[in-house]
Amino acid sequence: MLSRVEELKLVSRCVLADDRHAFGTLVEAYQPRLRRFFLNLTLGDEQLTDDLAQDTFVKAYLELRSFRGMARFGTWLFRIGYNEFYNYKRREHPTTGLEGVDENENTAGTVAPNEATLDVKAAMAALSDVERSVVTLFYIEDMPLKKVAVITGIKESTLRSHLHRAREKMKTILMTE
Repeated sequence: MLSRVEELKLVSRCVLADDRHAFGTLVEAYQPRLRRFFLNLTLGDEQLTDDLAQDTFVKAYLELRSFRGMARFGTWLFRIGYNEFYNYKRREHPTTGLEGVDENENTAGTVAPNEATLDVKAAMAALSDVERSVVTLFYIEDMPLKKVAVITGIKESTLRSHLHRAREKMKTILMTE
């Protein structure tokens, strides 16, 4: 993980000297977390995850001059990614559920899914897009509520409500299976 100073140095090199190697370093640092974020939002659709991650990095590179350094680069990048996902949802109107996910496919890239993994997938699929985003950022990406609020543009009190509702939905799904 890059420090805030390292991030600012890399962003400065990108903006001032059009140093693409510096941007490549930022991509390498944030790609795994961003892909994991999208994998959870897309319910394991690796192709869509790759497309969204690529679109996010391209947009970030093109808009790098607008990065002010008020938040960490990762927070700014996740905000772009969050917007890219919702722009995709508005454009495509895909189905919500596990219909497009092959349950035998390895979405984590390391171990084959077992029954517990499929239960969690089903519970995540039962959440709304906003709830799934909040759960992913808060629990999976281990971000504090303040950072989740910056990324999503949702007030902290509302985030707490989304988290509570998501936990209740997931608990109900997991208890019935």
